[in-house]
Amino acid sequence: MPCLLLPCGPLSWMLGTWLSDPPGDGTFPTMKPFQYLEEVHISHVGQPMLNFSFNAFHPDTRKPMHRECGFIRLKPDTNKVAFISAQNTGLVEVEEGEVNGQELSIASHSIARISFAKKPHVEQIPAMLRKLLMGNAVCLIYEIFLFLSLSQITRKFRLNSDGKLEQTVSMATTTQPMTQHLHITYKKVTP
Repeated sequence: MPCLLLPCGPLSWMLGTWLSDPPGDGTFPTMKPFQYLEEVHISHVGQPMLNFSFNAFHPDTRKPMHRECGFIRLKPDTNKVAFISAQNTGLVEVEEGEVNGQELSIASHSIARISFAKKPHVEQIPAMLRKLLMGNAVCLIYEIFLFLSLSQITRKFRLNSDGKLEQTVSMATTTQPMTQHLHITYKKVTP
């Protein structure tokens, strides 16, 4: 069934296989600037969501780097979107935001990581605070704080006027404020 007929129709501009063109740029205050190649597969299997995989490679050696896979789910009858991903770094995220035309903007809603992930970590609410906020009286405050505190990774996807897909990722860690981390442009190689 074509995605246009499903609730994921507003995201159909993302479908296909995309290759970086030119290499993407990465930077962060705690690391040297770098470039990377990336292959992106965005598809659907008839469910009201998209499946995705992002596979990054070193531009010279073609050595595998970052890997990420998951789902992009549109809330029916709205422009609200959830981006659910698992990464080879041990990070698992739920990002939420909106799709407007051919632009998708999302920010972290919840973040989890394996216990032995490399530091510095992307910020999240400390476990001690979670224990303190178990009472019903503070539930609403907790939910608001949770949303605001976990907005530490943002992404923006957009289809530019040349028909290329652009992605910009910004993040904050336990040691750095929100900073642009990645920017890459992809050309579509298969629908």
